[in-house]
Amino acid sequence: MINNMNTKIINKGILALLLAVPALFTINVMAQELKRPTLEDLIPGGKTYRTAENLQGLQWWGDLCIISGKDEAKAVNPKTGKETVLFTRETVNRALKDAGLKEMPHLNNLKYPWAGCTETLLPSTQRYAVYNWQTGAITGRDDLPKEPAANYDYNTASRNLAYTVKNNLYVNGHCVSVEPEGIVCGQSVHRNEFGISKGTFWSPAGNLLAFYRMNESMVTSYPLVDITARTAVVDPIRYPMAGMASHQVQVGIYNPTTQKTIYLNTGDPTDRYFTNIAWAPDGKSLYLIELNRDQNHSRLCQYNAETGELQRVLIEEKHDKYVEPQHPILFLPWDETKFIYQSQRDGYNHLYLYDLAKLSAAHRSASPDTEEAEKIWKQIKKAGSGKDIKEAVGVQLTQGDWLVQEILGFNEKKKEIIFTATKESPLQSNTYKVNANNGKITAVGNSEGVHSPLLSASGEYLIDRYSTPRIPRNIDIVSTRNHATVNLLTAKNPYEGYEMPDIEVGTLKAADGKTDLYYRIIKPANFDPAKKYPAIIYVYGGPHAQMITNGWMNAARGWDLYMANKGYIMFSLDNRGSSNRGLEFENATFRQLGIEEGKDQVKGVEYLRSLPYVDGNRIGVHGWSFGGHMTTALMLRYPEIFKVGVAGGPVIDWGYYEVMYGERYMDTPQSNPEGYRQCNLKNLAGNLKGHLLIIHDDHDDTCVPQHTLSFMKACVDARTYPDLFIYPTHKHNVQGRDRVHLHEKITRYFEDYLGNCEF
Repeated sequence: MINNMNTKIINKGILALLLAVPALFTINVMAQELKRPTLEDLIPGGKTYRTAENLQGLQWWGDLCIISGKDEAKAVNPKTGKETVLFTRETVNRALKDAGLKEMPHLNNLKYPWAGCTETLLPSTQRYAVYNWQTGAITGRDDLPKEPAANYDYNTASRNLAYTVKNNLYVNGHCVSVEPEGIVCGQSVHRNEFGISKGTFWSPAGNLLAFYRMNESMVTSYPLVDITARTAVVDPIRYPMAGMASHQVQVGIYNPTTQKTIYLNTGDPTDRYFTNIAWAPDGKSLYLIELNRDQNHSRLCQYNAETGELQRVLIEEKHDKYVEPQHPILFLPWDETKFIYQSQRDGYNHLYLYDLAKLSAAHRSASPDTEEAEKIWKQIKKAGSGKDIKEAVGVQLTQGDWLVQEILGFNEKKKEIIFTATKESPLQSNTYKVNANNGKITAVGNSEGVHSPLLSASGEYLIDRYSTPRIPRNIDIVSTRNHATVNLLTAKNPYEGYEMPDIEVGTLKAADGKTDLYYRIIKPANFDPAKKYPAIIYVYGGPHAQMITNGWMNAARGWDLYMANKGYIMFSLDNRGSSNRGLEFENATFRQLGIEEGKDQVKGVEYLRSLPYVDGNRIGVHGWSFGGHMTTALMLRYPEIFKVGVAGGPVIDWGYYEVMYGERYMDTPQSNPEGYRQCNLKNLAGNLKGHLLIIHDDHDDTCVPQHTLSFMKACVDARTYPDLFIYPTHKHNVQGRDRVHLHEKITRYFEDYLGNCEF
């Protein structure tokens, strides 16, 4: 009886095994069919670079959504999703040919600034033209000079065009002023700090142009070398280093009709920064935020646009570390006496609504004293009843331990300001609207992921572009009124059919023992918990950057995925000092860049070493720019932990870095000598024990090559032995096809010294 039962059990086991063989065979075949993505698939510039499907030329024409693809432009009804073809590339090129102009290879970069008017702007490097798709004709054109032009600024109200040629500013073909070498007009100033990204600012009617004029003649000339010539030639840039003489900036106002220019009477511009330029709705006043060189005192100033004289100082802010204005004021389109001002005064960037008349009346003079300014700040109310908002000098519309990221625009009919913020999570960017009459905040659209929306002219609709950890790209049209949604695109996974690693996100405590930090860990696709894997930290760590988000694949980079599949545990941590966590979180590193950040990164390593599958003796680190500084610093300050590092474009000595950024976070070398000494990595060159590769671009005008070369000299003197690789003709990062080469070079270094070696 027992033997019969055993026979039956054995027979059933054999049968089950036989039945399972086809399934096992199928699984193995499927596994064999999956391939791993290569660097060519994962890195921008790769021949087979894979990215999520997108919609080209996506924008608003009034309240109609426009998709300008390669061969046709379509309008999408935001209520129904119905598409209508407006015109084709063939009809545009026919009109261009008839006008004697160069044809267009695609329609992706067309603009639709005139709601209700069947005209589109056709920008190009040769000309700006206006095409009427109803008549099929070119209705306006601005021919550009034959010499290379840049910084185009077309005003859609007046149809005036500003641009620069070399260091001079032109408007409608007329040179505003002929400047000598060392003076630059119409371009971004202060090395793109303080939210500055351009150098020209049209008035609302487009009849006046405010512009920057930057005198760099007192700034030391820094020699970069152009190796493409038969005999290499010096290609100098003006580079003001921390503690040294900085450039001087003026703000001019040019009248295209009279061809006359006046300059704001700001006084001596030495050691002062002028940022966040904004026009009054009537074009009679110009507003800017002035910042002292110490960057701890800002003033919102109003100037007369006709005379250039200071009318009044409206708002002042002081901070014992730094004030960092990033956003110009915005006037309410339904009430020209009120404007939105953004400030981190309460620790997070928030929106403040001011009444211009009441604010002006509260000041006794054009330049109020600090006591008067503080008194006005104390009068600011928290958004509450409509009565409070109407009667107050100013009201804080948003508040809480989260920050406003960007104002998208307004819904004039509903009296709403629409913006993106981290209210849901520091890892996310979501859309909200706040009512200017009662301060009520309402979420708009999907609550997941990272959103980058576009608001329609009326504020009634959003083109809601977003991604989540599992959705590479989704694009919806969303009603800001009732949240009704029309889907335009849900992109497929660009790595479908590929063997991909696993990504996890979590939190751990910072070195201060109380602050939560977000980390991301990536494991190989064929992860075996019984194995011991080497680990690589990918680090940035500096201000205005965030490594971990709730966007696609939690913001993992292509190289991170590639290395995970090669058998590494990839780890990133947003240490104190990084963005989207508030002012206290960011300025914890003040006057000691790289030190507190390094302590937090070591906490990340401690977590890694607690994992049974991580080989704690094989820890590497890689980063670029500030991340290059962090990589080098970690290799030198913690040589027993980090065995291999690759530092790209690193800051080595903050005394060699530029004035605006360097002095904001470090003060000057004269006022903070101990901080500069401790953060100067040349002083730690003798600590190097592991393998360190420094990569630098020979034309780096952000972090000049002197950083790397001086560090090499320090290592020679200390008898330590880093490796060096130079990318000729590139600036602060390696772009294009060479970017694949860069990541292959980095990969080989880790493979040689971390992946295949025992320590």
